[in-house]
Amino acid sequence: MRVMGVDPGLTRCGLSVVDGGLGRKVTAIAVDVVRTPADMDLAHRLLGVADAAECWMDTHQPEAVAIERVFAQHNVRTAMGTAQAGGVIALAAARRGIPVAFHTPSEVKAAVTGNGTADKAQVTAMVTRILGLATAPKPADAADALALAICHCWRAPLMDRMAKAEAQAAEAQRKYMQRLAVQQAERLAEQRKVVRP
Repeated sequence: MRVMGVDPGLTRCGLSVVDGGLGRKVTAIAVDVVRTPADMDLAHRLLGVADAAECWMDTHQPEAVAIERVFAQHNVRTAMGTAQAGGVIALAAARRGIPVAFHTPSEVKAAVTGNGTADKAQVTAMVTRILGLATAPKPADAADALALAICHCWRAPLMDRMAKAEAQAAEAQRKYMQRLAVQQAERLAEQRKVVRP
């Protein structure tokens, strides 16, 4: 499975592409960081991020896009910019029919290092080791984008199995409720026959 990992941001947006193989084998295809100047108009910064992401999608043809889910940051302005950058990338993927998955930082850290509270240095070290890279990817946004792609490669099969199991359970419940309704209707019909003189 080819996955594009995205560590969203306005100042620095990490983009990566990896190929997942059998088991836990993962191969790095490309990694880069898109930068936009802080003094640029917000709309044009988002356009720059979107254009770069779309170019990557068209060039590398990922089967899925994994984006870091923003849920809390101390700086509201930074959190908003990060969420907006992730949003334009998700939109670009949706326009191309590419499935998008959002993973929390703790999910990514746990998948890559085994510890959901690992620091950036630990994540970078494990990404370097997992991918067999000669040098650590820099800056941290590049390593984070690779970590997101790795996380998705490893979590996607489980997520698919869980979604299928939930769908099967929902279908079984629907059929059960349908049978129950038929049985109740039949019982009511029998009771009406008995009551009639």
